[in-house]
Amino acid sequence: MIFVGGLGRSGTTLLERLLGELPGVAPLGEVVHLWRRGVQADEPCGCRQSFSQCPFWHKVGERAFGGWRAAKAERLQELRGKVDRTRRVPVFAFGLISREALLTEYVASYYRIYAAAAEIVNGRVVVDSSKHASLAYCLSAIMDLQVVHVVRDPRAVAASWRRKVARPEDGRPMARWTPARTAVHWVVQNLAYEVLRVKGVPVLRVHYEDLVEEPTRTLRRLAERLGLPCGEPDFAFLVGHEARLGVAHTVSGNPMRFAVGRIRFRENHAALPFPHRWAVTLITLPFLLRYGYRLTY
Repeated sequence: MIFVGGLGRSGTTLLERLLGELPGVAPLGEVVHLWRRGVQADEPCGCRQSFSQCPFWHKVGERAFGGWRAAKAERLQELRGKVDRTRRVPVFAFGLISREALLTEYVASYYRIYAAAAEIVNGRVVVDSSKHASLAYCLSAIMDLQVVHVVRDPRAVAASWRRKVARPEDGRPMARWTPARTAVHWVVQNLAYEVLRVKGVPVLRVHYEDLVEEPTRTLRRLAERLGLPCGEPDFAFLVGHEARLGVAHTVSGNPMRFAVGRIRFRENHAALPFPHRWAVTLITLPFLLRYGYRLTY
């Protein structure tokens, strides 16, 4: 079980798609949103079929729960509100796990989804790019998992959250955050993953900038550390700064999850007004320096 974490707009979906091209690896998308966006809203899978019509997710539901049910979706949404919250991260961090029965029920559902997905694709590894540190804490309290922590320059992340982006599913605008809000969330999420590492959970850090500038080298090093296939033929889908992606059954995530065919790696330096840029720099300064980013952007 590989959990890809980090703040949204940091490259978590891209990394998951690349890992999903390796033999025996099944990318599932943001499973944290499966119940609301998949079961309840019937949004498209990465294969572009609606969730209810996707053969892969139909099989997963049958094997894991005997089928997707509205009552189960409501129950998991209720459980998420009680145990999977960012404000509860300090409780896990200090080892003061409460609501154990609810937590066990919540994590058990994820385990059944992961196990069913791996069995259906005959894979040995599944990837969940749910990102949220709170879910990583919930899972790690009961399951064995490896976490890949994706970090990106907070100024670039803030610029991305500030842009107007339409959802490819229905054309509706995606959520937008102010630079200050993005900066605070960037610090909170990264701090949570640093603490998770201190607690003994295997957490590997990947810089988005390295993935874009040296995709093959960065992905190969990560695959080696994760124990994934990393021979020369396994990386045939990566050539220079381009990757060839197949169809992925990702249940939710960035529009990148719909990409099929050749994609090119490039860093988009979206404009961030000077006052916002320095506000983000000051708010994130300790981790900005820790992760090797420059003061100027």
